[in-house]
Order: sequence, then C-alpha cells, then structure tokens
Amino acid sequence: MEPRNVSSASKFILLGLSSQPERQDLIFGIFLVMYLVGAAGNLLIALAISADTHLHTLMYLFLSNLSLVDFCFLSATVPKMLVNISKCSQSISYGGCLSQIYFCVLLANMDNFLLADMAYDRYMAICHPLSYSTKMSHTICALLLGSSWLVANAHSLLHTLLMAHLNFCARNVLPYFYCDLSALLQLSCSDTCLNQLMILLVGSLITLLPFLGILGSYVHIVGTVLKVPSQQGKRKAFSTCSSHLTVISLFYGTITGVYLSPSAAHSEHQDSLASVIYMVVTPMLNPFIYCLRNKDMKGALFRLKTFSVM
Repeated sequence: MEPRNVSSASKFILLGLSSQPERQDLIFGIFLVMYLVGAAGNLLIALAISADTHLHTLMYLFLSNLSLVDFCFLSATVPKMLVNISKCSQSISYGGCLSQIYFCVLLANMDNFLLADMAYDRYMAICHPLSYSTKMSHTICALLLGSSWLVANAHSLLHTLLMAHLNFCARNVLPYFYCDLSALLQLSCSDTCLNQLMILLVGSLITLLPFLGILGSYVHIVGTVLKVPSQQGKRKAFSTCSSHLTVISLFYGTITGVYLSPSAAHSEHQDSLASVIYMVVTPMLNPFIYCLRNKDMKGALFRLKTFSVM
C-alpha cells in the first residue's frame, strides 16, 4: 500500500495585482470599496426580497439565492487580500488555499446553476403561462435549488480532495490575488493527470449543460415572443428577461476571457486582471443590473428604506 502524499508546502505566496509597494494603498482602497458596495448591494437585494411579500415568487427566490451566492463569492477571496495588504504580507496558508479553492469552485458552480434555473423559470412563465403555477411549484423550486447545491458541493469537494493529495516541493508562488485551481496545479511536483482530467471532463460538463439549458430556454422564449402580435406585448416580455440576459452575458463573457482564451495571447498580469473582473466586478455589478432594470426591485428597496427610517 502506497503512503499517502502529504504536501511539503505550509503556505503559498499570492503576488496580487502589483509588486510595487507604492500602489498597495490604492489597490486596497479600490478593492475595499468594491467589496463593500458589492456586499451591501447583494445583501440588500436578499433582504428586500425576504421582507416584501410582493416578491415572494419563484423568480425572486432564485434572485435572492443568486445575491447570497455573489456575496459569499466576494467574501471568499477579497477579505484575505485586504488583510494581506494591510499586514504587508502576501502569504496564505496551505489550508486557507484549499478553502479558497473549495468555496470558489462551489460558488462559481452555483452562479452557473442559478442562472440556468432562472432561465428555465422565464421559459415556463413566457412559453407556458397557463401551466406555470403547476409545473413551477415550490416543490419543483426546492428540487432545483437542492440539486444545484448538491452537485456544486460534490464538484468542489472533488477538486479540493484531489488537490489535497498533491505534493508541492519547491515552488509556492501564485501570480493571482487568490488561490486559482489551474495555477496551483502548475506548481505541484506530483502527477496531476487525474486533476486535469476531472477539470476537463466534469468541469466542462457542469459548465456546458447549464449553458445549453439557458440557450435552449431563450431560443424558445424568443420564438414565443416573436409570435406576440402587439409591440407592447413583445417589449413587456423581453423586459422581464433583460436583466437576466445582461447578467448571463457578463458571467459567461468573463469566463470566456479568463479560462477559454488562448494562454499564449495574454500575460500572467492580464490573466490576473481578468480574474478580478470574474471574481469581484461581476458579483459587484449584479445587484445594480437587477435594480436599475427592474421596477419591482426598485419598489421593494424603496419600501425597505421607508420602513427602516420609520
């Protein structure tokens, strides 16, 4: 029986966005503002939906889950970065790095699944309005959310456990502000074929299937809306999907830029900046996209503000 591999690395070095000390205060301020704005925005949406009975529908239940996931996504990496900058440190413990991998994979998968769930909800509401209340019951909603969390957790646990069995002999420097799964594999002196295979097979499957579900839902939605005789009816139908489509474009657009573009076409610094858009900017912007283009959310936030003042 072979002995279990134990990592020789006790910590990793996160290079962050700049190695120049004079820029650290500026980076700290920018990321602190982005984190506070994103965290407050996502928590406000979840709170407004919870407090407003008018929004106790399946569409807004999915949205509140998406907001909580985005809040956790921001919290998985940015606070550690801010702590490191304030302490003039770039290190993260081996256990902390594995924790970041687990939560980043989990929450990225949940973003993906929730966007697919929301697309299916819009498909049922627009294409099958008469049977919507029966086919999209709270039981179905609970099954969609529960299965999404279960699969996302299993996937993130798979990668974390596989990573925990690798050795890291000498190199421990990561060119990012967080522990990126692919970058960490490149540092290992163990055989990473199984890890790479799981990323290729399982990761691609978990990303591709929800995307195809979203694509199929909107193909049917567009086909149904185009059959609506009045222009006002078409505008109303498309307006209910506009915020969701914007978030989908932002989410998959950044994934394509970070993970699917040819590695020879950009430098590590460009990769690091692209990861900021994916890990920080996208979850920060989602609340504004839904609030600015959704009258119900604006009304709920206004009522929440009025109630808090009283």
